[in-house]
Amino acid sequence: MNFAPITLEGQQAYHACLAQMPEKTSDYSFVNLWGWGPHYGLEWCWESGIVFLRQTVPSPVYWAPVGAWDAVDWRRVLAALPGPLHFVRVPEALVGVWRGAGIPMTVAEAREHWDYVYSVEELVSLAGRRFHSKKNLLHQFVRDHAFQLVALDERTGECALALQTDWFLWRDTENDATLAAENHAIVRVLHDWSRLEGIMGAGIAVDGKMIAYTVADPLDDTTLVIHFEKGCPQFRGVYQAINQMFLERFGQGFMWVNREQDLGDEGLRRAKLSYHPAFFMKKYTVTVAL
Repeated sequence: MNFAPITLEGQQAYHACLAQMPEKTSDYSFVNLWGWGPHYGLEWCWESGIVFLRQTVPSPVYWAPVGAWDAVDWRRVLAALPGPLHFVRVPEALVGVWRGAGIPMTVAEAREHWDYVYSVEELVSLAGRRFHSKKNLLHQFVRDHAFQLVALDERTGECALALQTDWFLWRDTENDATLAAENHAIVRVLHDWSRLEGIMGAGIAVDGKMIAYTVADPLDDTTLVIHFEKGCPQFRGVYQAINQMFLERFGQGFMWVNREQDLGDEGLRRAKLSYHPAFFMKKYTVTVAL
């Protein structure tokens, strides 16, 4: 198999394979692959109607194959992959497919990579006692600021990029490799905005300056995935506002919103749990021993 760097020119063919993937987690959005590709040294290879993804940094490891899992001779295809056959970010459904095919493997739960999936309707309405504090912060923001919600495009994306630069400096990120990597991914996505199929987003502006933005794309007809969301910390309630307003304006027609993983960060985990996910998309680390 010949692996090569991920390209923008291949995204349409990739989307066709992604559409056939029975369980789609946030990792496999093309926007995610493109943004984080250089950080992980991501490569892809096309074989038997499946896209194989290989991470080369800091060491070689595979991600889950993308395509119609039930139409693959897994013993033959996996045996053709250069070893060792270590896989990360493997959706629960694929573990079941491989077990059903009799693939010998060891499986370990990867809780830090579970996706948090929420009801769009719940995050728009914020109804009930569970969301009382979120709704209060949203109302405070609306009461205290004359704001404008704008769709992200090439022009407003430049404003989001300026906010991202400021946000990165506010966070005093000099020694934070994770935030530095995320910043590079965000800049790459915003820079290539017009070339990324299906990408969407929104920003909130106050006094002509963007103070929050969110970047998303559809995983399928029912689910949006939020890739990045940043806000100016001087504006109380700004995160509750961009979260709710984006889904209210642009999330209509979608049932679910996937807000990705917590990566094992306890603060991020608490924040994601505070929005009461409807369910998790579980992922595993798998080593195949053929």
